[in-house]
Parts: sequence; structure tokens; C-alpha cells
Amino acid sequence: MFSSKAKGIEWSLDTDASNATVLVASEAHAITLAIEGLLGVVFAVATLTDEAVDDGELESPRCDTDPATKCTGITATLCVSIVDSTWLTILDALSLILMKSQGEAIILEILKGYQAFTQACGVIRAVEPLNSFLASLCKFTIYIPNEAEKRSVMMSPSSKRAEQLVDQREGIVLTPKNVQALRTLFNIAHRLQNVLGPSWVLVLETLSALDRAIHSPHATAQEVSTAVPKLTKDSSGQYSDFNILSSLNSQLFESSALMHVSAVQSLLSALRQLSCQWVEPLWGDIVGHFLELADSPNPQLQTMALDALDKSICAVLGSNQFQENALSSSVDASNNLIGASKLRSLECAVISPLNDLYSLSQSSEVRAASLKILLHVLERHGEKLHYSWPNILEMLRSVAHASEKDLIALGFQSLRVIMNDGLPNIPAHCLHECIDVAGAYSAQKTELNISLTAVGLLWTAIDFIVKTIMQRTQEELETDLRDHETREEPTDSHDKVTNVTFSSDTVQRDRLLVSVFSLLHKLGADERPEVRNSAIRMLFQTLGSHGQKLSERMWEDCLWNYVFPTLDHASHLAATSSKDEWQGKELGTRKGIAVHMLIHHSRNTAQKQWDETLALVLGGIARILRSSFPFLRSLRNFQSGWESLLVFVKNSILNGSKEVALAAINCLQSTVVSHSSKGNLPITYIKSVLDIYEDVLQKSENSSDHVTGKVKQEILHGLGELYSQAQGMFDNDMYKKLILVVDSTIREAKITNITFEADYGHVPPVQRTILEILPLLRPAAHLSSMWILLLVTLLHYLPADDPADDKEDDREGVRNSNHTHNNGEGLILNNTNSLFAEKLVPVLVDLFLQAPVEEKYNVFPNLIRSLGRCMTTRRDDPDGTLWRLAVEGFHRILIADVRKLKPASGTDLTNTRSSRIQVWKEVADVYDLFLVGHCGRALPSNALSATAHQTTESLEMKILDVLGDEILRSDTDIPLDILQRLISTLDRCASRTCCLPLETVELMPSHCSRFSLTCLKKIFSLSSYEMGDWNLSRSEVSKISIMTLMSRCDFILGKFLTDENDLGVRSLPPARVEEVTFVLQELDRLVIHPETALALPLHTHLKEGVSKETMKRRSHLLLLFPSLCELVMSRESKVRELVQVLLRLIAAELGLQKLST
Repeated sequence: MFSSKAKGIEWSLDTDASNATVLVASEAHAITLAIEGLLGVVFAVATLTDEAVDDGELESPRCDTDPATKCTGITATLCVSIVDSTWLTILDALSLILMKSQGEAIILEILKGYQAFTQACGVIRAVEPLNSFLASLCKFTIYIPNEAEKRSVMMSPSSKRAEQLVDQREGIVLTPKNVQALRTLFNIAHRLQNVLGPSWVLVLETLSALDRAIHSPHATAQEVSTAVPKLTKDSSGQYSDFNILSSLNSQLFESSALMHVSAVQSLLSALRQLSCQWVEPLWGDIVGHFLELADSPNPQLQTMALDALDKSICAVLGSNQFQENALSSSVDASNNLIGASKLRSLECAVISPLNDLYSLSQSSEVRAASLKILLHVLERHGEKLHYSWPNILEMLRSVAHASEKDLIALGFQSLRVIMNDGLPNIPAHCLHECIDVAGAYSAQKTELNISLTAVGLLWTAIDFIVKTIMQRTQEELETDLRDHETREEPTDSHDKVTNVTFSSDTVQRDRLLVSVFSLLHKLGADERPEVRNSAIRMLFQTLGSHGQKLSERMWEDCLWNYVFPTLDHASHLAATSSKDEWQGKELGTRKGIAVHMLIHHSRNTAQKQWDETLALVLGGIARILRSSFPFLRSLRNFQSGWESLLVFVKNSILNGSKEVALAAINCLQSTVVSHSSKGNLPITYIKSVLDIYEDVLQKSENSSDHVTGKVKQEILHGLGELYSQAQGMFDNDMYKKLILVVDSTIREAKITNITFEADYGHVPPVQRTILEILPLLRPAAHLSSMWILLLVTLLHYLPADDPADDKEDDREGVRNSNHTHNNGEGLILNNTNSLFAEKLVPVLVDLFLQAPVEEKYNVFPNLIRSLGRCMTTRRDDPDGTLWRLAVEGFHRILIADVRKLKPASGTDLTNTRSSRIQVWKEVADVYDLFLVGHCGRALPSNALSATAHQTTESLEMKILDVLGDEILRSDTDIPLDILQRLISTLDRCASRTCCLPLETVELMPSHCSRFSLTCLKKIFSLSSYEMGDWNLSRSEVSKISIMTLMSRCDFILGKFLTDENDLGVRSLPPARVEEVTFVLQELDRLVIHPETALALPLHTHLKEGVSKETMKRRSHLLLLFPSLCELVMSRESKVRELVQVLLRLIAAELGLQKLST
């Protein structure tokens, strides 16, 4: 029907045709109408798009400008809507009909529909329908039969085509349908060349297949019918269909001159993707052309050439073929040497133009562009490279020596990509060169930040070397073991192979590490402090973090070739560098004067900056000694190295700056402390450190500058920490040396800081440090005999009774700076060094309380005596702190220790008893001297503030409470004579008010009267009896107290009566009246134990006649009966009333009662 229509003949059925024929014709007619309807829809869409173009709603695909991205207008919107809703249905129908059709007429109609709808899609920029129609059309352009079709053609006896097939190796057959489809494709490409974009790939792949068919000697054409001429390759010079197609192919590319820039770029991009398989034979010419254009004076052309070179290189490296070849070569390189050689050649050819472009070009812009291209390549395809790494690394090395900052920065970006992400892809033989390149960037002087970052990248390299190679070795070892178990090879052979493999990997790792260490060692001598410090940190960080993975030989090499030489070099430059101060970088001018950047005073000379470097080296050595000391001790010549380090540390402490000296101390300290606590440090190392500290402190005695003081503080802290961690390793001699070192430091500090306290009002730093470490120096259990050495040594720094007492220790400096002579009126202590004594007292008391009981008796009396001397400083310094702290310490010892200790049974009972008696004698002396001579006394009105007065009075009352309530009322072993002295001391303090003349009593401050009455009250308390509070000691105290109390009460009552009679009508001072009233009230409340009553000097018949019905007695009132009778006539009514009460109590005590009336 379509053939007839094409010839202008209308087809109709004959009336006499059979029913079957009519039925078939009717079906064919229906199909024809359906196809025409479908094509009508297609052509309607095409017509609408043309109208939209004519109306300006859409841009023509032939325009010279870039096409618009969005459709506007009613017609255009309608076209887009129709295409979006129908293209899938139309494509399925057209492709089905074209696949089933064989007639030329219907094929042409369907292809016209293809062309019309595809062009409409292109005009409205419908990308997905456009690509789908092009892909469908391309399937009908070149027919390549599969193997089954080839066999069916060859085996068919009725087929005439088998004879026409000259050779089926290519298997390419062009049918009229193929030719018409190709022509349609050319038409579409010409029409839509500016809007195809990525769709060019589909077109070019088809044209590539056509080109192979045209130039193939085995391509054939298919004869369909006599009506259609046979397609052949005409050798007579006439144009055949092959020539026509070839001409159309050429015209398509020639028309690219009429395309706008973006379309040309899309075409080139598609060509680039398509031509990857032809890269190697054409690469040289293409790249050569790009390099020529890169030197063009036209900036736009230059940019396009460099961009094309970038995309070309990335396209080749990103192609599937290159990736597959790279994988196959890496997997089976030994068995495919030819393939590996080709891949090497291709890869080097692709990368080498970048090196040529950088090295040959004189333009900095072009050189920068080559580095940018290299960066792109490494970021996108670095993992695919294998053979070109030497060229890349050599190029980056040359960049590091450039003078332009921008080039160095670009080159370093590529190096960072390699070091951070590309190390696993670099062949092992290139790792050394990669490390050298990183070193080149570290050493370049153009950009400081790049140098510092490059040093940091070396850590990445080290981490990769240690972890990756070791992991690789372990995996290979496990693989060998599994293979051995499978093959069941002899053990000796397997072990030999495994050991060789492991050894080779270890050697490779060590060589790489040596190259890194050598590089860091060289950078450690860089003139820029930031770079050398960073390199030194990196060196020791590596040894500290990965040292356990290094072999003995490697460690020896590191110590003698890198660590100690770095120390020597830094020390030499720190000692010989200039001390001239630098000015910072000039920032500009202000009012004609240059303005410089400020530099901190600690870094404003070359010597100070080298001191910082030397301190870093010492800190690094300390780190590796802390982490690997037990292992390092096993190395050859380590002992000599340790001794050299000790000498160096000693010289650094004595002659170096504060920063270097502190770093040197920390180097020793951290090493011995960290390992002594673990028990893996021989005692000789601890002794060597003690010797160094002792020598340094002795040689720095005459120096009093701030730096030396800081160094001494650090050494003292170190001594305390060292003993605290390693006390189990100390013996008596070592501990004695330790205490002597501390003692000499205290004495030297007291001499050199003779005016420090007076000037600043606080303890000098060195003495403050000593006070901090003293609690750490308490002797361990196995050093209990050293307690006396520690405590006696410290007691020498409390006030002495006589400066001559220190002669035995040859402490003239201490004596002259600490005491004045005792003039017989008590100890006089100058302000100089008194603050140290104040701070020492609580520390000394704490240490004493921690001492074992058997060691306390050796120093107990001396401690009590020293505290007593401190307490007596109150008279000369009533507002001072020393006497107050001494009182508190004295009470702590008495409450927590003295009254709780009992003589132990055993062979030392006699010695212990005598020591206890001596202690109580000293306690009695302290109370006698301090209470009688320094408490409850009148002071100048301006001596103390009101608050201080109240605090002082509270402290005095606390002293009386401790003596009266804690000591004398406790069950102790105090001898009777000592008890008598203590009670007598209270009595002497209680007698002050009554013994003073009346004129003086009137002037006495109120706190003095209160103190006297409190002492009297304590005697009343000691004499009284309370249920449950009675024992042998308590009985003896009560007997002594009651006699003292009765004597004192009788004296007070008699004195009151005498003074009252002498004054006549005048009133007594209130203090005297208050005293008598207090005595009479206390006598009213006082009851005594029968044992106490028996000790009273009463007549025998009074003792026998007293009622024994109660344990609470008032027999003591009988002794005062005469005095009470005389007080009946007192003018004070209060006194008379109290006396009357007491007389009634006496009558009751005697059993006397009133007669009943």
C-alpha cells in the first residue's frame, strides 16, 4: 500500500475478490491508517514547534547564540506538554514498525517521523526524549549479526547471500534500512548540531562504526529486491552509497565551523571520550599541538589549550580501558611483560607533557597551569598511576626550588595529595624519593608555612611506613602459613622463605625510616627556629610512638647518629649564638618612625631561640627514655651515653638559661620517676641523679638570682617526687644524703634571703618549695631509724634557747640571721626568717605525729622544748603568728599523742618510762613558762586590735581547757611531782587578782581578771567529783588540787576581809568583789570524793564522825569555817548571803539540825 502510494497509485479491492483476500486487505488498510495517524501526530508536533520558532517563542537550533534553557509562550508550552506525555508511546510504536518493516516506502515514512519528532525534541530542549530517539535510531544504522545468525546464513541451502559473503570476519552488513537510518541521523545532526550536547556521543559512536565499515575490506551490502539497487563498493569511480555516506560524514565535521562555542566543546568532549582507544598513536601529535598553543600570545587560546590538555589527560586516565590495563598489569605483571611495557609507555607519555610544559615554558602562568593540571590528575586518578611517579616526584622537587611563592604553593598542594592519599599507590622504590621531595619543601626558604606543613607530612609518611609495611608483612606471613599447611611443605623450607620475606620488608622499612630520620636531623639545624623545632618534635614523636617497633640496630643508629648529635649541635649553637637583641619585622611607619612587630623578650635573640630548641631536644630525649628506658639499657654503650647525658645535664643546669636548666632537670626527673615506681630501674641510676642534684645545689649556693632560684625549686620538687616514687629503693645512706641536701639548701636559702621576708612579707620561693616537699620525705617503714635525723634537722630551724646551741653544726650564718642572744628575760626572735619558722611548725608537727612510737621518744623532749621557745615569742611579738601556731601544734601533740601513749611492756620498759618522765617535765616547763610569763598579762592598748584581742583571749582559754580538761582529767602516767607543778602553775595564774595591791587591781584590764578566774575555776573542777569520772590518776589529781584550792580560797577570803577593813567606808574594786563572789559560789557547788576528803588536814574525830551515807562530800568547807565566820560581818550583802549558805552546808556536813520549837 505504501509502495503504491509512493508511486501515486491508489490501491483498492476488486469486487470479485474472495472473502479471505478482503479480510487481509482490510487488516492491511487498518494498519496503514493507524501508521498514517501516528505519523500525523508526529508531524503535527513538528509543525507546532516550527510555528513556535517562527513566533519567537523558541530559539532556532541554528542560531549563533547559546540556546535558552526555558521555553516561554503558549505554543511552546503546548509542544513541551505534548512531547512529555507522548514520546514514550510514539517511540515504542515507531521503533516496532521500523523493526518489522522491509519495504523502502514505509521505512522512509517511519524515518521521516523519527527525524521530525527528534528535531522537535531538540528544538524544545527535551534532553531525555532526544537521547532516547537518537539511541533508538542508532540501533538501525549499523547491523552486526551475532554468531547464530551467521551460522544460519551459512547453513541455509536456499540462501543466495552466502555466495556473496567474501569474508565474515568483520560481519558488517549494510541494508537499505541502515543506509536510510544513517542519512536520517546525518540530517538530525546537521539540524540540531548546536543543541545535541552530551548526545553527540551517540552520534559519534555510530559514525565511528560507519567509518570502520567504509574502510573495512570485508563489509558487504544486502540486496533486497530488484526494485532497489544493490549497494556495493564501486571501484569504477562513480559514487556509491558508501561514498555518499563518507561524504556526509565529512560534511558533518566541516560544518562545525558554523557551530557556536559550547556546541564545539560538546563535540570535542564526545570525540575525546570516543577516541580513548586511539590515544597512544595519536597522543604525541595531540599533546604537541596543545603545548604549541600553550605558548601562544593569545590568552584565550592559551587557556583553551591548557584546559583541553587537562581534560585530555584526565580522560585517558579515567577511561575504562586504561583502568582495566592498569589492574591486569598490577595483578599479573610478571606474566604479561609486554602489556606492562605498553602500559608503562602509555602512562609516561600521558604524564610527561606536564613535566615538559613546566620545565620548558618561560611563562609563570603556564607553569602554574601545568601544576594545576597535575593536581587535578592526582586528585582524580592518582590511584591509577604506577610507572610515572618518578617523573611526577622529580617535577615536584624542581618546583620546591623555585623562587615564586605561587608555584611552590601549587606544587605543595600536589605533594599533600600524594602524602595524604597516594602513599599506598606509590611503588616501594619511589617512597624514598617521595620522602626526599617532602624534605625539599621542608627546607625551602620561600614560604615558612609550607615548610612547617611539609614537616608535618613526614609524620604521615612515618605512620605509613611503620603501619602499612608491618601489616603487609604480617599478612604475607599468614598467607605463607596457610599455603604451607595446604602444600604440606617441609618446615625448614617454609621457615626459610618466611624469614627472608620478613627480613627484606624489615630492611626496606628501616631504610625508609633512616631516610626520614636523616632528613629530620638536617632540618633540626635549620636557621629558622619554627622549622627546626617542628622537625625536632617530629623526630622524637616518631621515636616515642613507634620505638617499640624498631630493632636494636635501628635504635643504636638513631641514638648515636641522630639523637645525641642533635643534642650536641643545639647545645653548641645555644652557647655560641649571638646575644644581640632583634627588632621585629617592620610593619610600616607612624609619624615618620618605623613601627616594628613586637617580639617577646624570651625570643628576641638568636641564643634564646636556640635555647628553646635545646629545651625541645632535652624534652624529646626525656620522652624516649620514659617510653623505652628498659629496652635502651640493653643496647651497647648505653651506659656511656647515660653518663654523657648526666654530664650534659649538669652543665646545662649550672651554665644554661632557665629554660634549658629546667628542661635538663625534667629530662632526668621524668626518666627516673616513671621507671622507679615500676621497679625496673637499677638503684645506680637513682644514686647518679641524687649526686647530680647534690653537686648542682652545692655549686649554686653563692648565687641568689631569680633563675638560680627557679632551678633550685625544680630540683627540690624533683627530690620530693623521686623519693615519693622510689622510697622502697632508698637505703639509710641514700636517705641521709637526701636530707643533708635539703638541709644545706635550707641553710643556704636562709643566708641568701636574709632580707627577703622583711622586704616582701612572705616566705622566699626556695624555702616555700622545701615546705611543700617535706611531707613527702617522711621515712618509709624500712627507714624508721631515719625519723630522728629528719625531725632533729628540722628542729634546728625553730628558735633556739641560745644561739650558741648551733655551734655544733657550724651554722654561724643561720645563727646571725635567725636569733639574737637571750638576755635572761626570754627568747627574742628577729623578723628575719621568722616566717619560715611559722610555716615549718605545722609541717613538723604533722611529721612527728606520723612517726613510729619507738622513734618519737628520741626526739619528743626536743620537740616540746622547741615549741615552747616558739610560744614564748609572744612577749616580743604579741600579734605574731609563730607563737599561735606553736600553741596549736603543742596542743595537737598533747591531745593526739602524749596522753594516749602508755609505757609498753618488755625489755625497754625502763627506758620508755624515763623518756616519758622527761617528756612530762618538758610539758610542765612549757606550761609554767608560757602560762605564768605570757598569758593573762596586760598589753599596750595599741598592741592588738579588738578582733585580735578576742582571738588571743580565746586561745588562752583553749590552753587552759587543754590543760585542765584534756591532760589533768585524763588517765595518764604523769608523775606526782609533775602533777604538783602543773596544778601549781594554774594556782599561780589564779592568784594574780588577789595578790595585787588595790591600786593595781583597779588598773588591771578585764581580760586579765577573766584569765585568773578561769584558772581558779579549773582548780575547782579538778578538785570536784562527778559520778563515773574517777580513776587512780583522777584521785591523785583531786587530792593535790583540793589542798591547793583550799589554800588559795583561804588566802582570797582573808585578803578580802583585810582589804575591806583597811578601806573603811570605801568600796573594794569590782574585780576583788567579783573574785570573792566567784569563790563563794564555787564553794557552794563543789563536792568532793571521800578519798579526796581523807586527804584534807582535818582533826581525826571530824574525819571519823562525818556521815558516810553519801559519796559526795563537802568536808572541804570545814577547813574554811573560821574564815567564813569572819565574813559574816562583811559590808557586801552578796558576800553575806553566800557565806550564810555555806555555813548551812557546813552544819549539814556535821549532821547538825535546828531544835524543834
